[in-house]
Amino acid sequence: MSFSKNTLSRRCAPSPQSTPPPAVCLSNFNLRGAKKKKKEPHIPPPLMASCRIPALRHIITSSARVFRASNQRRWAQVHDVRFLATTQQPRTVLEKYRAKLEQKARQEGVSTIDELKAAYSDKIQEEKKRDAISVPGLDSLLNDEPAPRVIPTTATDASEGNTAPADASQQKQPPLPGSSGNGIKPLDEILDLPKVRELPDKELTAIWRLRHASDPTSLCAVIPAPAYRTMEALARQNPQFILPVPHEEQGAEIHFLQWVFDKASRTATVMFTQLAEFKARGEYAQPHTTVTHHTDLADDRGVVLMQGKCLEDRGVKTAHAQWLVMCLQRFYGDAEGKERAAERQKLLEWFRTGDERFSVEKLMDEAERIG
Repeated sequence: MSFSKNTLSRRCAPSPQSTPPPAVCLSNFNLRGAKKKKKEPHIPPPLMASCRIPALRHIITSSARVFRASNQRRWAQVHDVRFLATTQQPRTVLEKYRAKLEQKARQEGVSTIDELKAAYSDKIQEEKKRDAISVPGLDSLLNDEPAPRVIPTTATDASEGNTAPADASQQKQPPLPGSSGNGIKPLDEILDLPKVRELPDKELTAIWRLRHASDPTSLCAVIPAPAYRTMEALARQNPQFILPVPHEEQGAEIHFLQWVFDKASRTATVMFTQLAEFKARGEYAQPHTTVTHHTDLADDRGVVLMQGKCLEDRGVKTAHAQWLVMCLQRFYGDAEGKERAAERQKLLEWFRTGDERFSVEKLMDEAERIG
């Protein structure tokens, strides 16, 4: 059968009403008819280079940082704020007036500021003694002690043989509060004295210790009356003294003590103050530990009741306060024999009179014998 071109064109031409079949790409099928997987897009080389460069840069910078850290030296130091406040200021003052001091040195015919200080050393000491509170035996110690932060305080103004501060009533009283004018609570406000006088010695001692057992910062003791009278006799002659508190890492710390007697309340109070605090405020220095001896029962019962309080927020632990009280009884008492008592009484006298034979080394030797 033969067909003409027109006939073939009419049969092969698509109908206007019918839609053409979808075109099929043979390249997407394999020989078995399964659809081929699409190939992963190819990342051009410039993009890969941009990804590698930051990683390489990170390795280089990190290695350089490690190299710098290995050679780095740290010069920072930790300072005690109490010493920092007192050691930085003199250097600042010296730098501030260095030019004037050098000019004064040239006028006096000396070459350095140190030589100028040596030339005026006697006058400097006279000025210090005139402005400072006169306590014999403390001059050499106070020159080496840093002054702490100033804290508002008071001192007990009822003492025998000592001059009371004029404005003590305006200060904050360190001892335990009480109804007496000097802030000390009398024993009859603490105990029922008529009933206590009838108790045996063991019960009296147990009641007194049990009263202070709940407070870990309290101090108490029951002292025989003869031992206390020995201490009181020396204390009236030597109302001021210093005692060391040994520390394992930083040596010994010096503390200043002062006896204060009050007839109205029949008490004798001892106030312990850090030597640096005493340097800053003198007799107005705030004590960290206060112990009071009540003598109400000394005549009829033969005992003196002692109570005290340690304020640990002032840099002293209760164990240090107990050590100071023990040293107080050893230096002012004679419990360890007449020979040792005589040696310690010499230190009390030398300190009071400012004798050159008194030294901290001798004081430390006696304190080591106690420990």
